[in-house]
Amino acid sequence: MAEPLVLALDTSTTVAVGLARGGEVLGTAGVADRRAHVEQLTPLVQRCLADAGLRPADVDQLVVGLGPGPFTGLRVGIVTAQVLASALRRPWRGVCSLDVLARQHVLEHRDADDVGRAFVVATDARRREVYWARYDADGTRVEGPRVSAPGEVPRLPVVGPAADLYPDLLDGVLGPRTLDAGVLAAHGPDLPDAGREPLYLRRPDAAEPTRRKSVLLPRGPR
Repeated sequence: MAEPLVLALDTSTTVAVGLARGGEVLGTAGVADRRAHVEQLTPLVQRCLADAGLRPADVDQLVVGLGPGPFTGLRVGIVTAQVLASALRRPWRGVCSLDVLARQHVLEHRDADDVGRAFVVATDARRREVYWARYDADGTRVEGPRVSAPGEVPRLPVVGPAADLYPDLLDGVLGPRTLDAGVLAAHGPDLPDAGREPLYLRRPDAAEPTRRKSVLLPRGPR
């Protein structure tokens, strides 16, 4: 029996699509523009499948990164995964996007001198904050995900895109800086299940006010 074909999507930072069968990556596609989630994701899925000589109906399972990340970007990726899974009648599962970067780090540096060290994965949360999680040397998440100022991140080696954004505050080391959707497709089915809800970690910028402001002038004394 053939290994299942897995389609992976992540829009927590960039727009990334991956395709894998078993542990073999069959294709990846991505766009670095963080503002192009809506326009680029579906064409990337179509291109990734076409380049591998496959059709959407060939997909057996979908895996999507749940973040943490910005509200709009995450919503696009998750909704797209839900729509595809419903249309194709295929199962889908969500994983923490930071776990994917952690798996990349372990795979890329399994023979490095510092392979036995715990580490942190950190991504840009804007507002001079970072999303982060702490991992054992084998890539098991032991804390997080959280959002905080860079100075509040544990003093451990840091990988992920935020490592280069705050070099004076984070101990950046050699490691992945962008999420590899091929790794998400190949290893996503084995990563911890993060449920199906996006990991926003904080309210969207356009939050609804908790109290309506009155436009009426206060009454004076009668």
